[in-house]
Amino acid sequence: MNHQCLPARPYSFFTSKTTRQVFFALLFFCTFNVSAANTWSYHQKSDRLNNRSYSFAESPMPAHELYDDLRLEIICKDNTLQVVLNADSLITSQNSLFDFEYQIDKKLPLTIPMRTFKDSKRRGYTGDKARHIVDDLLTGQTIFIRVNTLIRKVLSAELPLENAAAPITQVLTDCGLSLIDKAPEASTYSLSLFEKQFTTLSSEQQQQVLNKLQKIILDTQKTE
Repeated sequence: MNHQCLPARPYSFFTSKTTRQVFFALLFFCTFNVSAANTWSYHQKSDRLNNRSYSFAESPMPAHELYDDLRLEIICKDNTLQVVLNADSLITSQNSLFDFEYQIDKKLPLTIPMRTFKDSKRRGYTGDKARHIVDDLLTGQTIFIRVNTLIRKVLSAELPLENAAAPITQVLTDCGLSLIDKAPEASTYSLSLFEKQFTTLSSEQQQQVLNKLQKIILDTQKTE
């Protein structure tokens, strides 16, 4: 709680019924503001360089005493979707690639390439993988993110995804996208999905699949 919202002398403040009512009103207001700040929010702004408006969904800041100051933004600008990472610390040189790792709840962590902006060493973005990340955000309760910086320092944060759906969906709408639209890579059959499905098969079925895979691999090697 922000102690600046409270009176400096609480005991003398309780001298009348009216002042006690004011005190509890202030207490409720301050508590509400702390809670409201710990959630995703939707914003619209205008680019000063070209006067074009754009919208974005902004994550709350992580717990300061536990994590680094990292924040995510889902941006629609010029009808293009981007996921942007903001950091208070150095990530890498301007216009340089770096690895961005994220994990939704207890799912397998994923690592994707991001690039710092041309005018910043503390902000990075991805456009190619933006929709994939957004779809993942809409399926979980928390996201854990981690970045290895140029000076070999690890930046990490855990961000809540509660109440993220509404502002993120609004940004998708601004970009002419919907929840049923999928990025091309989202339909790609992955090794992790294969392993998950493979474990649900019986021993006999697993052996049948392995025999077929062996034949496919041998046939592929012959054609190379």
